[in-house]
Amino acid sequence: MTDSLLEIADQLYGLPLAEFTPARDALAKEHKSDKSFASRVKALRKPSLAAWVVNLLVRRDAPQVEQVLAVGAALREAQANLDGEELRALTRQRRQLTAAVTTQARGLAHDEGVKVTQAVADQVEATLTAAMVDEGAASAVRSGLLVAALAATGVGQVDVAGALAVPEAAGFVAVPREAAVPPRPDLHLVPDPEADEKAQRAAAKMVDEARAEVEAAREALTAASDEVEALQAKSLQLQAEVDELKGRIAQLESDLEENDDELSDAEDVRAEAADTVAETEAELARAEAALARLS
Repeated sequence: MTDSLLEIADQLYGLPLAEFTPARDALAKEHKSDKSFASRVKALRKPSLAAWVVNLLVRRDAPQVEQVLAVGAALREAQANLDGEELRALTRQRRQLTAAVTTQARGLAHDEGVKVTQAVADQVEATLTAAMVDEGAASAVRSGLLVAALAATGVGQVDVAGALAVPEAAGFVAVPREAAVPPRPDLHLVPDPEADEKAQRAAAKMVDEARAEVEAAREALTAASDEVEALQAKSLQLQAEVDELKGRIAQLESDLEENDDELSDAEDVRAEAADTVAETEAELARAEAALARLS
């Protein structure tokens, strides 16, 4: 009967927290022919959230839990041997490991749709710490049948009696369980009675849109062609004006060259006239001087 109770307890404490009470009551009814046993099933307490998280961790990640307990065993041995250096190293490892495993446990709970507050996480970490420093607490954690969190006071052994679902849980090892895989929905393709009509409407809409785009493109082409023709005409006009200006410039350059020649000739004439004036003025001066001598 004890084995049966442990088997039932292992089943119940591996369930999602919300399913515990209805499942326990249903199992108690199944065993109502044995009132004593049914009452023991009915008396199984719903675990606290922290205890449920630890139980979940034990079943979902047993190797991680065993690593925690192995470090705890080494820690207790070092303490018994008064090996201070090893004790300090293991203590640091214990703190790092319990923090990491607590984070892992919170993640498992989150996957089950359960939010774990920091206060509950602290209780989970305290339970793991108790399991590391006390062999009895380690056995209780390994059972996966906790109903309450554990705590090590540092004085004496950890009291696990009130934290276990049944006294017989000491030495029991929880059966590992994988997370339930949600069933894939059974999808059926339902034919659309209006599929052909919808396809025709969609195709007609695409044709209308394509026609509108073609018309817009043609209008843009016409506008661009008109612009090209206007610019070509303006280009011809400007070229004619350029040619006219070039002709005018050539004529002006010719006139300038002719004027330069005439200017050169005029300057020569002026120079000759100046020489003549100088000569005649000299002759006048001589004549006036001769006249003066004769007077």
